[in-house]
Amino acid sequence: MNSIEATARNTNTKGQVRVLRQKGEVPGIIYGGTEKNQTISLSTKEVKSLIDQENFLSNIISLKIDGKSMNVLPRDVAFDPISDNPIHVDFLRIVKDAKIILEIPVKFINNETCPGLKRGGVLNIVRRKVELKCPTENIPTELVVDLEGLEIGASIKISSINLPENVKPTIQGRDFVIATVAAPTIFKEPEKPAEGESAEGTEGAEDTEGTEATDTEKSEEKAAEGDKAGDKSKEDQKKEEKTPPEKK
Repeated sequence: MNSIEATARNTNTKGQVRVLRQKGEVPGIIYGGTEKNQTISLSTKEVKSLIDQENFLSNIISLKIDGKSMNVLPRDVAFDPISDNPIHVDFLRIVKDAKIILEIPVKFINNETCPGLKRGGVLNIVRRKVELKCPTENIPTELVVDLEGLEIGASIKISSINLPENVKPTIQGRDFVIATVAAPTIFKEPEKPAEGESAEGTEGAEDTEGTEATDTEKSEEKAAEGDKAGDKSKEDQKKEEKTPPEKK
C-alpha cells in the first residue's frame, strides 16, 4: 500500500486555491462514510508519482493527515489542459463493511507454457478489465489468468478466475468470456502467373510481330523498286528500236 503526506486546508476562494497550486500543492477532498467531507492538499510531485503507477484509481492509499493515517481510494483526478498537471483529486474514505464498484485489470501469466500459443495460436483478449463489486477492505489489485496447459480453442471465462471473498462481478446471470486462445490466421499468397503469360512475354511477342511487319514492308519496297527498274529498261529498249540508224 502506498503512503502519502497530506495537509488539512481551509481555502475558501478560487484565488486561495490558485496560490496553493503555485506553491506546488494539489487540492483534494475526502468523502464517504458518516464523517464530514474533509478538504486537503498534497504535494504535486508525490501525486504525479502515484498517478504514473499502474492502476492508480483502483489502489488503496494511506493518507497521513496531521499525524493520523487514513485509508482512502482515489476516485477522480482533474488535469490542467495545458500543463497536464493534476489540479484536483477526489478520495473515497474506506469504511468497513461498505462496498464499491471498480474496474479491475486482468493480468495473463505463463504465456511461455501455453501449448496453444506455442503452436502459433493467438491470445484474443475480450476484456482487459472486469467490473467488480468489492468490499472496501478487500479490493483486488488485479485478476490473474493462468494460461498454462491451454490449447487452441480454449476459452477463459469469469468462473475460471479465483475472486477474493465477497467480491462479485457486476454482470450476473451468465459466465462471460475474458479471453480465448484462437487459431492462427493463415495468409494466402497471390497466385503466380503461368510461364509465357507474364507481361514481359506479352510485350516481347508484340515487339516480334512489329519486327516481322517491318521486314515484310521492306521486301515489298525492294520488289517495287525492282519492277520500276525493269519497266525503265523496257522503255529504253523501245526507244532504241524507234530511233533510225545514222546515215553514213
